[in-house]
This record gives sequence, C-alpha cells and structure tokens, in this order.
Amino acid sequence: MSTQTTYEGVIAIRGKGTGFVSVPGFEEDIVIPNEALSFALDGDVVAIELTKKVPGKRQEGRVLHVIEEKWHELIGVVQYKDNIYRLIPDNRKIHVRPVLPDATDTHRGMKVVVEIAAWKNPLTDPIGTVTEVLGPAGDHETEMQAIIRSGGFSENFSEDVAAAGRALYERKGDIFKAAVEDTTGPNPRRRDMRDVPTCTIDPKDAKDFDDAISLRQIGNDIYEVGIHIADVSQYVTENDTIDTEAQKRGTSIYLVDRVIPMLPEVLSNDLCSLRPDEDRLAFSAVFTMTKDGHITDEWFGQTIIHSDKRFSYEEAQEVLDSGSGTMHDELTTLMTIARKLRTKRHQDGAISFEQPEVRFELDANGVPLRAYTKMRTETMLMIEDYMLLANKRVAEFVYKLAKKTGTKEAFVYRVHDVPNPDKIEDLSIFLHALGYEFKAHKGVVEARDINKLLKEVEGTPEANLIKTATIRSMAKAIYTTKNIGHYGLAFKYYTHFTSPIRRYPDLMAHRILRRHLDHSRIGGKELAKFEKLSIQSSEREMTAVQAERDSIKYKQVEFMQGKVGKEFDGIISGVSDWGVYVEEKESRAEGMVRLSALKGDFFTHEATKYRVKGEKTGKIFSLGDEVRIKLVRADLEERQLDFELVS
Repeated sequence: MSTQTTYEGVIAIRGKGTGFVSVPGFEEDIVIPNEALSFALDGDVVAIELTKKVPGKRQEGRVLHVIEEKWHELIGVVQYKDNIYRLIPDNRKIHVRPVLPDATDTHRGMKVVVEIAAWKNPLTDPIGTVTEVLGPAGDHETEMQAIIRSGGFSENFSEDVAAAGRALYERKGDIFKAAVEDTTGPNPRRRDMRDVPTCTIDPKDAKDFDDAISLRQIGNDIYEVGIHIADVSQYVTENDTIDTEAQKRGTSIYLVDRVIPMLPEVLSNDLCSLRPDEDRLAFSAVFTMTKDGHITDEWFGQTIIHSDKRFSYEEAQEVLDSGSGTMHDELTTLMTIARKLRTKRHQDGAISFEQPEVRFELDANGVPLRAYTKMRTETMLMIEDYMLLANKRVAEFVYKLAKKTGTKEAFVYRVHDVPNPDKIEDLSIFLHALGYEFKAHKGVVEARDINKLLKEVEGTPEANLIKTATIRSMAKAIYTTKNIGHYGLAFKYYTHFTSPIRRYPDLMAHRILRRHLDHSRIGGKELAKFEKLSIQSSEREMTAVQAERDSIKYKQVEFMQGKVGKEFDGIISGVSDWGVYVEEKESRAEGMVRLSALKGDFFTHEATKYRVKGEKTGKIFSLGDEVRIKLVRADLEERQLDFELVS
C-alpha cells in the first residue's frame, strides 16, 4: 500500500452527495463523504487528501481543491420553494441546488442555463445566475436543447465558422480544378475514377454521404473494389477556422430527431458529401481482390469519383432480393465478397456485438407516435464489412510504410484494450446465473469464446440482455497514437478512416496518411499534438453517446406516458435491493417493479444469483425472465417508469 497521502483524480459523485476517486495503489475507490467534497462537482479533476483509516471501513479522503472544473454551466428546472428560487439540475449527479436570486415568477417551471456566480461556503448551495431560458420544461424542443447544452454542444455555428463555410463554397470551382490537375503529370497525387461504377448505400434519411463503393471486373475472377471516403482534408485546412471548431466538437451527434453536425452543413451535406450524379473528391482505398475476398494488391490515395446511384439500405437490399435492378451485378458481387470478409473476420475472433437500435416516429411537434427497434439489413452489414476492411488496411499500410522507410510511425489508431479481468469474472458469474457456460480463466477470455456465447444466445429472450452485459464488461475503444490493437475486432492495427464528415480523428487520419504517402517527416511535437487531439476526441465521443442515450431515454418515457394502466410484455433486465428492473419489449423502455409492489410475499434480493425470492412462497424472479407488466407511473421529469407485475 502506498504511503502517499495526497492524490489527483476525477471525482464521481453519486446519490445525495458521496464522492469516489480512483487512485493508484488502492483496489477500491477512495470515498469522499458529503461534508468533505469542498467545491467539487461530479467529473471535476480534484486534489484529495487521505484521512485516517478506520478499521473495517473503506479508505476515506477529503477534497483539498478543484484542479479542473468540468461544468461551466448547469442546465435544469427552476423550482420555487420556501420563498427561494433554486435550480434542480437535469444531471442527477450534480448534488447541489444553486440558489437563483435573479429568478422571477416567470422562470418557475422553465428549463434554464445557469452559471455559478458565487460559492463561498462548500456546506451551502452556490449562488447561480440565469444566463438563458431554454423554454418550458417538458416541451420537446426545450428538452432537446437541454440535452445538447448539457453535453457542451451547440446546434449552431458561430458567424466566423459559417462565413468560412460560405467562402469555401464560393471557391469550390477553383478547389476542384486544382484537384483535377493533380490527376495529370508524371507523378499524379490523385487518381481519376469517375468512369468506374460507383454508388452510396446509407440510411433512408441520410443527408451527408461519407462513403461510396465501386466495383469493376479487371480479370477472370479478379475485381477492383474501391472504398471511397469524402476528402474533407481538401477543403478544411489544419487549424483554420472550420478545423478549430471541428476539433472542439470532435464528432457529429445523432439525437432522436436531428443531427448536430461537426462541420457546417455547406460542407457536410454539399461540398464534401459524395452526392449522386456529381463529381466529388475522395480519399480512397482501392483493392484488387478475388471473389473469395483474397487481396492481391492495394492502393491508397486521393481520387475523383462520380456516384451513379444513391441507395438506401432497403433499396439496395430489394435489388439483391429481387434479382434485378440498378447495379444488380455489382451489388451481387460486392455482397459475395463481403460475406467472405465477414466469415474470415469472425473466424479470426472478431466479436459480433450487433444490437437492434431504438427508433421513434414523431409528429410535427416532436411527440413520439411509435417506438420500434430498427432491424439490420444485410446491406448494412455489407457496408460495415468494407468500412472495416478499409480502416484495418490503412492502419496496416501506415505501419508497414513507416517500418520500410525508417520514418516515425505517427498515426491515429482506434484501439480496444483487453477486458478488465474483474469485469470478466463478474460477467462469468452473471452468465452462470442465467444458465450459460462461459470459459474465463482468472478473468482472461478469448474473443472466440465471447463469439460462441453470443451465437448461442441469438434469438433467445435474454439475447439483448446478455449482449449489453458483455459490452459493459469490455474496455472502451478510444483514439490514440499508441497502438495496442483492437480486441473486439481481433485486428492488430485499426484506425477510423471512413467518416471524416462526422468524426475528427478520421480527418486526422486522412491528413497523416497523406503525409506518409508524401514521405513528409512528422516530429515529436506534432505527434504529441495528435495524441492530445485523440484524447479530446475520445472524451467528446463519450459525451455525444451520452447525449444520444439521454434523448432516447426521454422519448421512451414520453412515449409511455399515455400508456399508464396498460399491460406489456417485458423481460427482467436487472435486480437490486429495492426492486426488479424490467425492459418493455417493443420500445425497450426500462422501468422498475419495486419489491414493495410484489404482492403476496416478502421478497429479498439474492445478489449472487441475480434474482429476488419470496420468503414464504419461494417464488423467484430472475434476470432474463419474461414477464407480463403493467405501467403504473411515467415520470418525465425524473425520466423514470414504474411497473407492476401482472399475475
């Protein structure tokens, strides 16, 4: 055990205000009692001091000071109680309730943005200032804006960024002309592929087309497959106005009713987008390969393409299923090759984590009329197969090129570490409780065994539950310049190259790949900058994912509001000391059946068996059980659902 008494770390605050800080040398997080939090809020980087260890209790500590604040503004609802206006934060992890002396009766019940103006005593709530009124709590647009702002995102671009986008649009002719000139001469940097049959395949409602795919036969059972990615780097210069904004955003965000783009729409939906029937600039991975997916040659570089057709996934699937239609022969060959790539990937140990996605049908006011799970077509899998191929081979190419030329192996990788052994042991216990065998030796598991499990549970009621639990046991994939491989995909080298319109690391990958192709030296300072941007992009990605989940959760509860008293089919998705969590099958909305609502017996939680059991009757409700439930409460403000079991 370390003798050090002060540490730095990120504080997580839970419940009514208990903090936890992970520090080296301790198996468990250091507990920070409420009275020792000082001025820290959840997510802040803090300096802590250990307090005297009490036998039989976890090590406690106190916050000395906040090193880096996470929250520059808080979002919530104004509440009036005991003649005082306060902010009730939307984020339940924020344990303070700022007093709002400048609020008036017009603010009551409104969702607002608040800045902390003063906080002199850590044992009292801070003083806040209302800086913006988002609108009435519960209103669709208000709630979506609150989710956006809570993540530190902005739906609108500043006038400087918008003006830079317009300026690029006005120069598009000159930019394209220069690109065309790059296809000629003794050493062309760009390949003209406008005569190759090319298409895009995307969701029905997509507006930005990051990727296109081309195919032509060049010999007996030999094909040229082109994976073409929007060449954002030709328009957005490193550290210019648009690039600086894209760095801050890190990613596009996909909420239930809108996309908040990383780039101004003049780029994402027009200039850079690989739209049909228009010449477009791309960065491509072009493979010579046989029909069984064997690659005999590869080329990476910038291109000019012309998409002949914009398919939705469903339209492309219809062409394949019906046996006729636009580009039928090309799609058929591409699908044949993709199936071989997919089979090989899974044989090599790639984990199949596909899960159904929740979607909503909204009316003009944003009210959910229908909640449903979107089924994956095989054309979706096909496009994924080719994107994975491009990402993998680009990363391998950079590594091999750097080794061959003796240059620094500078790149931005997408890495996925091996799972934490403790989490795998927990997963093993969980699966055994559900009746499944799972090989894990001291917390070490082969990806093939995870795949075997996921194949075994496919089609069972508990399949999604087990997939979710398995995903949670995995490490998080991140961006970094330090390659450790990708455990989940079983790839030694992997990057994100295929979505530069919506992910900043992909734009970085394009620029760095171009540098390697040009044999341009990348120094240590630049590499450090790439690493910093990689860390920042990983953090923004996690925040964006949380915003997307929050918007889904909100709409799930809103959808269920008008269904109080109705019965549904559900599956037990979790158990705890206070209740049983149940997921409604159609909308995948999760709520709780409180133990006190289980009638006819006194039920206790048997944690190691993932179940609750009646003391008198012996009745058992276990994780994964299918149950009939009735909705008794839908609290939109708390975003909580309460169910009862129907006997």
